[in-house]
Amino acid sequence: MSTVETITKAVAQIGDGPLREAGLIEHIHPLFSRVLARNQCTNEIYLANHSLGRPLDALSDDVQECLDAWYTDIDGAWGPWIAERETYRAAIAALIGCARPDAIVPKTSAGQGLRAVLNALPTTKPNIVTTRGEFDSIDFILKACAHKGRASMSWVDADQQGMFHPQSIIDAITDQTDLVVVSMIVFATGQIIEGLERIIAAAHAHGALVILDGYHAFGVIEIGFEQLGADFIIGGNYKYTRGGPGACFLGIHPKHLSQSGGVPEPDALFTTDTGWFAKQDTFGYTRTDRPAYAPGGDAWLEATPPAITYFQARSGLALTNALGVDRLRDYSLHQQQLLQTMLTDAKIPPRILDHHGAFTILAVRDGPVCIEKTKAAGVNADGRPCPTTGVFHVRLCPDILSTADELAQAVDRMAPIIRPMLATD
Repeated sequence: MSTVETITKAVAQIGDGPLREAGLIEHIHPLFSRVLARNQCTNEIYLANHSLGRPLDALSDDVQECLDAWYTDIDGAWGPWIAERETYRAAIAALIGCARPDAIVPKTSAGQGLRAVLNALPTTKPNIVTTRGEFDSIDFILKACAHKGRASMSWVDADQQGMFHPQSIIDAITDQTDLVVVSMIVFATGQIIEGLERIIAAAHAHGALVILDGYHAFGVIEIGFEQLGADFIIGGNYKYTRGGPGACFLGIHPKHLSQSGGVPEPDALFTTDTGWFAKQDTFGYTRTDRPAYAPGGDAWLEATPPAITYFQARSGLALTNALGVDRLRDYSLHQQQLLQTMLTDAKIPPRILDHHGAFTILAVRDGPVCIEKTKAAGVNADGRPCPTTGVFHVRLCPDILSTADELAQAVDRMAPIIRPMLATD
């Protein structure tokens, strides 16, 4: 039985209703026997699912399938490898709400997707609006471009509580703005940026494009990419869809995709982050004086791709699509509410945001020391300083493998460590 068939059968056993712990333990947990066995051996409670997602058992077999094709068929492996690339694109398109799988361009990092967009803009020095809360990689790329004189930046600050407001972003957009870069969910606090439709509409009204960082939204909330109307989205499978490093993507709104391909006008929207897989006649080896691009999203492909990433992401994408983001979201909110109640009862009250992603945060002093002691106590969590306030937030993210029992144990272990380290206003 294939990976997808196995997952589909397991998910069917739990029915169509809300996810329940008992059903997950009986039918879904067996798909994760290796990481759950590790939990037993190490006595560790894993609450860093917002960081590196835990893999299904099938991931190992899927990667072996990729390698076996290489061993068996040598260069003939490109047939199944390219077929898996298209499966990968379709699975991501389904999760983000995009009708065209070819609008998904595989990348090895979200930052690579951002660079592809930056190098597609008609101007050589774009005016960019972004927030002070973007993930380090995105923040660093933009600052590097500005430092080299290849971008002009307008930075939107958070309020005194570290929260971002849509109107502040909208107010920063002018007729001179070329690109707006904004996270759907802020990595340090888990804040869902509300009013994305308003931000996108304002940007378009000023003639600017919008790229969403969907890394902490992908597999967590319904994205509705095409419906939102953003021009681009970047994300990856490292976290909630359990696909590991290197399995990332750039999504391009279909309105920006050429139907026929060919040689674009110099001021058209096409990227110079390219390679021979983006050629109109990829395997014809024809040479033209000007670059002739493939049609659709294939025009945004690059050189020889890392095929193994398509296989390593297969099982996590299949499980997320089968369970459904809406059900996973409801279950995540249920787990977080349970965890938040336990934390409050233990006198380590969390910071609860009105609209947040898949993790709960605790504001602490001496963040790195706090995390080190927490891990030594058998709770694997992490934390990040808020880029705008400097307050360190411990991030706690239960998932479908986390049980209520585990959450209670985790709170018992963390309480004596974190209680004296809580940050005060």
